[in-house]
Amino acid sequence: MTANNKIAIVTGAGSGIGRATAIALSEAEWTVVLAGRREEQLLKTASLCKGANLTVTTDITDPESVHHLFQQTKNAYGRLDLLFNNAGISTAAKPLEETGREEWQRVIDTNLSGAFWCTQEAFKLMKHQTPIGGRIINNGSISAHVPRPMSAPYTVSKHAITGLTRSTSLDGREFNIACGQIDIGNAASEMTQKIEKGILQADGSEKIEPTMSVEDVGRTVVYMASLPLNTNVPFITVMANQMPYIGRG
Repeated sequence: MTANNKIAIVTGAGSGIGRATAIALSEAEWTVVLAGRREEQLLKTASLCKGANLTVTTDITDPESVHHLFQQTKNAYGRLDLLFNNAGISTAAKPLEETGREEWQRVIDTNLSGAFWCTQEAFKLMKHQTPIGGRIINNGSISAHVPRPMSAPYTVSKHAITGLTRSTSLDGREFNIACGQIDIGNAASEMTQKIEKGILQADGSEKIEPTMSVEDVGRTVVYMASLPLNTNVPFITVMANQMPYIGRG
């Protein structure tokens, strides 16, 4: 199957990493299904992509909305070759004991449960299509390795994504479903604006941190997606080279 016959779903495709990855995949001749909550933003991404694409307004915290996304993909293209579980949110830095139930649940529902619902639907397609199989790439984070101060909900969600990646890789093995994780550090987007102005460090100080281009993330995902299904990148880290990750704290 050639690249221009392959179908990819990108969640959180309306901005940032999702938009950059959708564009990169389209330039690599993938047909891209753009999923996200904001239709206007999805249409903007669609206008920047090359070739065919489909936009589906989706709330990944709602299993019925996720089912609709995958059903629309199946109806339009008959198969799915790549799922990029990208959509995610963060919270304002605050002491762990001050995090409210609603704030905690919103992060877990989006970052973890949303990725699980999407993975579940991807399995339903990939296990029964011809040829069988496909690839799932989860957007982890540097926080899947080391936390920032006062970031418990986000950090917990990204550590849990690592567990989802490992279980998905194992459970998908006999069905030719490959699963890998991309851990990203300081890719310039709406979520990194505070980093560029100064962010809390482990020693209590605030420092401006370097960022990198989201296009570099998109290229990395395209590389992972370009591999044959008998080859996998289980984990890869792409980050701003000068950011305080190695030796953080």
